[in-house]
Amino acid sequence: MKNLIITISRQYGSGGRKIGQRLSEELGIPFYDSEIIDLAAKESGLAADFIRGQEQQLTQSLLFSLVTNFTSNAGAFNPNMLSLSDQVYLAQAKAIRSLADKGPCVIVGRCADWVLEKEYDVLRVFVCGPLEARCKRAVEEYGDNAEDIQKIVKNIDKQRARYCQHYCDKAWEDAENYDLCLNSGTISLENCVAIVKSAYQELAK
Repeated sequence: MKNLIITISRQYGSGGRKIGQRLSEELGIPFYDSEIIDLAAKESGLAADFIRGQEQQLTQSLLFSLVTNFTSNAGAFNPNMLSLSDQVYLAQAKAIRSLADKGPCVIVGRCADWVLEKEYDVLRVFVCGPLEARCKRAVEEYGDNAEDIQKIVKNIDKQRARYCQHYCDKAWEDAENYDLCLNSGTISLENCVAIVKSAYQELAK
């Protein structure tokens, strides 16, 4: 079977993480999300809590011109030349590649689709949904503040879009950047899982 990686990008509240977890269970392959932070912390020496706070914070940097050529063996540049957010991105990119090297898996977020696309076989998935449905899930399942929920959801989506534009130079919500785009407001999470699973099994032959 081909060493195929599923990457899931998702609008906040769309259920993309849950889809990834169920795919992991049904396909019998690892699921990575917060584990990336722990591995990045271990390899970079940065605290895991610090990485959680920094991973979607943007600053101007020189990383954009360097990251395309970054590999697990890269050591030519001094990390002290980079901003803290760029150091976090590099640490996570290295962690993502390390996890992908172990075999087929599901990776959620952190521009994993772009990090892996040149050297790995990747099934790139984007999960979206109507704002009202995503707000409802964010309150009921994530425990977010109902009073400010639309603002919370929109702000997180904006952060993710800026992060993707900054590090990947592409539009986060552009369907052309993905192999599958699923609307979890129209298609149930169960059917989203079934669609991605079917595509994965076909491509992994």
